[in-house]
Amino acid sequence: MRFDVITLFPEMLAVLTQFGVSRRAFENGAWQLQCWDPRAFATDVHRTVDDRPFGGGPGMVLMAEPLAQCVEAARAAQAAAGYAGTRVLVLSASGVPLHDARVRQWAAAAQAEQGGGARQGLVLVCGRYEGIDQRFIDAYADEEVSIGDFILSGGEIAAMALIDAVVRHVPGTMKAQSAEEESFANGLLDVPHYTRPESWRGVSVPAVLLSGHHAQIERWREEQARARTRRTRPDLLQAVGSKDS
Repeated sequence: MRFDVITLFPEMLAVLTQFGVSRRAFENGAWQLQCWDPRAFATDVHRTVDDRPFGGGPGMVLMAEPLAQCVEAARAAQAAAGYAGTRVLVLSASGVPLHDARVRQWAAAAQAEQGGGARQGLVLVCGRYEGIDQRFIDAYADEEVSIGDFILSGGEIAAMALIDAVVRHVPGTMKAQSAEEESFANGLLDVPHYTRPESWRGVSVPAVLLSGHHAQIERWREEQARARTRRTRPDLLQAVGSKDS
């Protein structure tokens, strides 16, 4: 899996290659990262990449041409590296909410790669300031993606969240069982987890988890998953079907 990220702050993305399972997977070659700074494609001495919005209003808007040249360079680099079917994603609060199923679809491209299929790369465009010239989005974006109903200073944190979420499902990053027993894998939230000691500050681990009775444990976990989902994300139960209905 390869990610090309268009950003004014490429140093921010380095954290993904330095810590945790994403670092190990990066070092093992399970995924690749290349950052592109639009300033490198600016044509004036000040390397200008933003300007005031037409129609007035606060803030500055990222110009279309430097971003377009970044995308074209990233596509060419991916093609030269043997990647096909590159998709351009713009991180935007106006985008479609990111969800687990979409993350798994992108990660499935890596599985197709291992099976001899076409390798797919993603180009992530990080906005800044007031936004991005809409003409660039219309011409180059395959999708606009949002990580939530809130505003960030830029798209870099959103891009990192997306990359981390996808990389976790790329073969060679983590055990498949771990990914299949976490929140959203079966449409529900994850169950409560406990470890040693059995009693902590007067609170004991649920007895069923100490019973060794696997059928009872699985039944308890199913009940807990549904109860937690019903309490905090009842919208998810509509998709998987509630036992209460």
